[in-house]
Amino acid sequence: MNIRNADPQRDASACAAIYAPHVERSVASFEERPPSASEISARMRGAFAWVLAEDERGPFGYAYGSTHNARAAYRWAADVAVYIDAAHHRQGVGRALYSELFAQLRESGLWTLCAGITLPNAASTILHSAMGFAPVGTYQRIGWKAGAWHDVQWWQLDLRPGESGPPAEPVALGG
Repeated sequence: MNIRNADPQRDASACAAIYAPHVERSVASFEERPPSASEISARMRGAFAWVLAEDERGPFGYAYGSTHNARAAYRWAADVAVYIDAAHHRQGVGRALYSELFAQLRESGLWTLCAGITLPNAASTILHSAMGFAPVGTYQRIGWKAGAWHDVQWWQLDLRPGESGPPAEPVALGG
């Protein structure tokens, strides 16, 4: 497995294909239609960082950090997510992607990472807990998809525990 920064022109189609089943066949994403490769490419360009897992057959997973909130005071926080092709689940891909992503996000000047998990999702809960996230709250009945209401639990990770003081401005590195 190789982990590298994704390229919006070269990798958008593969990322769209990896993501589509999560939109079409699960509630892990609240999108109702899979985004096109051009939509994914635009998201990649707007991300703080976007990393990809691949082998000799091509990409099979990705993770990214994007803006948490448009208001200025939130600029040191990012929302993160990871999506992996089902054939590669439970093989350490999520941890490998997140490890590289988190290092890049810290280097870019971010302080806090946020992740939303549609409940129930044991695999995602286990991954985020293993990566050091802690649950900080649950939005109940926040999303309607697949004929039912769903809760979303929010998790947070401090990238700079014990540090304080004025932060430097964050910069995009890998997006």
